[in-house]
Amino acid sequence: MVIKVFLASSSGSTAIKKKQQDVVGFLEALKVDYAQLDIACNEENRMWMRQNVPEEKKPANGIPLPPQIFNEESYCGDYDTFFDAKEDNLVYSFLGLPPPPGSKQAHAEEEEEQEEADDDREEEDLQSEEEEELRQLEEEEEAEVQEEEEEDLEETQEEEAE
Repeated sequence: MVIKVFLASSSGSTAIKKKQQDVVGFLEALKVDYAQLDIACNEENRMWMRQNVPEEKKPANGIPLPPQIFNEESYCGDYDTFFDAKEDNLVYSFLGLPPPPGSKQAHAEEEEEQEEADDDREEEDLQSEEEEELRQLEEEEEAEVQEEEEEDLEETQEEEAE
């Protein structure tokens, strides 16, 4: 899986340049395999990016600005969603990649899985306790019914003896 980052090599906007540098720098720091696809010099890249950004993610004018990030053909997001994922330590999820062992995100996912497993065990324990209580109640009821039947039998035998 290759992450595709659509950039503009000759953008006049310093804001766009900074955003592009931020994305590329962060991916390099994480050692994520990615490809830079220039939309300024390559019309095919520009058209592909514009066609594959989902409508609901496009700005009001309908033309998405770089950087736009994809995992192969799957849209990941723009700079703002990348930044949010970075702030939340969820970049690997954002990119659709498994987090490497030992990363903050992998650790968070492991903790979440452990919490879910603990919750499942607690639920099973509660269910077992409830089943045990129910079984005890049924046994007590059965014993009471048997005792009543024995008393009725004794009364019947006493009446017959008289």
